[in-house]
Amino acid sequence: MALGEVCRNVRLLLGQIQRCRPVVSVNQTARCMSQAAARPEPSADENEAVNPTFVNRNPRNLERMALAVKDRGWKTTWPHQQFYHRLKFSRSQHHVTAEVFSSSSPVPVLSCSTKEWAVKKELASTRCVAASQAVGEVLAHRCRQAGITRMVYKAIPWTYRSDAVQAFRAAMKGGGVTLSEPRRKYVET
Repeated sequence: MALGEVCRNVRLLLGQIQRCRPVVSVNQTARCMSQAAARPEPSADENEAVNPTFVNRNPRNLERMALAVKDRGWKTTWPHQQFYHRLKFSRSQHHVTAEVFSSSSPVPVLSCSTKEWAVKKELASTRCVAASQAVGEVLAHRCRQAGITRMVYKAIPWTYRSDAVQAFRAAMKGGGVTLSEPRRKYVET
């Protein structure tokens, strides 16, 4: 049944092509195709006109200008909720993991771990200080590719002084990521 339809459609198409062959006369040519009407040139005034009531609703632009609303959350919540992006660094007995969370989602936006084969194959150990530094460098590169250059990072106070955490922080800063966010600006409306 499908083959019959294809054959019928091909016959119809061939019939239309034969009917549309140009009839050439001395001063006339017949065309089967219709021509599009010429478009008028736009004036320069139309291109430069901006709507006075334009509102930018892209949340990433508002975050970068520090105008987006930061959710306050509860004061008893740790870590606090006033951030656009938060960095979480964790070490287990066998691996080092770093994740970047958005304020609007509990799922990580970006992550890097020594569980990843590309990172693991370059390291002698997946738990040492060099592993923390490698995870920091890779995550900083991914953050820059995603356009995230600022984020909040609050280390747990009793782990803050460890060499691994310091190497991770230094790698993130060396990769071009600032580990603090600007305070929210309040604009009068």
